[in-house]
Amino acid sequence: MATNGKLEAMEEDKAAAPKNYQEYLMLQRLLKCQVLQSAEAGKAVHDEHLFIITHQAYELWFKQMLFEIDSVRDTFASPSMNESRMLNVINRLQRVSLILKLLVDQFVILETMTPLDFLEFRQHLSTASGFQSLQFRLIENKLGVKQENRVKYNQQHYMKVFSDEESVKMLMESVEQPSLLLLLEKWLERTPGLQRHDFRFWQAFEIAVGRWLDETIYQPYIEETDPKIKETLMAEYQKQKDSFDTILDPIKYNTFIERGERRLSHKAFQGALLISLYRDEPRFHQPFQVLTLLMDIDSLMTKWRYNHVMMVQRMIGSKVGTGGSSGYHYLRSTISDRYKVFLDLFNLSTYVIPREYIPPLTMSMKRTLSTLFTEAESESGIEDQSSSLESSDQSTEEASNAMFTT
Repeated sequence: MATNGKLEAMEEDKAAAPKNYQEYLMLQRLLKCQVLQSAEAGKAVHDEHLFIITHQAYELWFKQMLFEIDSVRDTFASPSMNESRMLNVINRLQRVSLILKLLVDQFVILETMTPLDFLEFRQHLSTASGFQSLQFRLIENKLGVKQENRVKYNQQHYMKVFSDEESVKMLMESVEQPSLLLLLEKWLERTPGLQRHDFRFWQAFEIAVGRWLDETIYQPYIEETDPKIKETLMAEYQKQKDSFDTILDPIKYNTFIERGERRLSHKAFQGALLISLYRDEPRFHQPFQVLTLLMDIDSLMTKWRYNHVMMVQRMIGSKVGTGGSSGYHYLRSTISDRYKVFLDLFNLSTYVIPREYIPPLTMSMKRTLSTLFTEAESESGIEDQSSSLESSDQSTEEASNAMFTT
């Protein structure tokens, strides 16, 4: 009897399984989702079909982006994360980046529709608006757009647009769960090298910055005889010094966080700068790729917003949006740093110093960051200048390394 039951279950599974391409992709259902409201009203408008297809395609790609972003967030949050899993993170972030490139270019197809063509069916949109895209809001939240940085929509919080229980629940969860930005921050705080006693990166970097400013600006200022050039050099020196003080001084740095002008903690920023300066070291290759891809995603999100703004201005000018917003003027206000999630990564280049001034790694730190360090090199007689400190700090550094990759 048990065997018969299994056979019956297998037969049912076979019956339920898709038999061909159309059934697997559920195309009969999918391809019937393009209902022209102009046709429902009695006079079909040709370009409404393009309008619907384009926006449905956006939503399908948004779904894939969310799928990839959730996977990356889960990996960063996992206690079993290691360097081998970083390859998956890089692959999936690359995929998100490529999808966004496709979506940025997709506006070109929509722009084959003229403003007059759009006006023919615009009234049938009623109050439907792109602002009501739940998935786009989820993407923003899961990446890490700050709630306080959002521009109000019709003087209301953006969540007011969504009234159904399921959408509100999904939005609340996306806000309450750790964003990719927060998970990145925790990961960067565990960067190897920040905890070592034999390689005090931050102190060494501060000294290197002082030497660079002194040799390239201050000494030329001292030696210059022309008053105008001398004044320019001093102004440049003070400007650079003040700029570096905002990251070297923890109190000043935290002031920028309180003002919302910086996103990452001071320690996480140090980790990101360490990775950027020593990206040629084997163990920092993948972390540097991750930081680069996150900036790519942020840039492409900004480009998407910009293309959207330009398309809206082209199609409706300064008319009120279908959802009741100010249309073009509202969208234009979203193209700013307030919607950039990984702003601090872009600003790292402000604090990059020439290679010849970058503090040299100690031999112990070199070994930590190298997967190519050979036994012959370790026996070559080259010893770390801080070897007396190395043994006492070994367990601390091992814990830091483990946290960075787990």
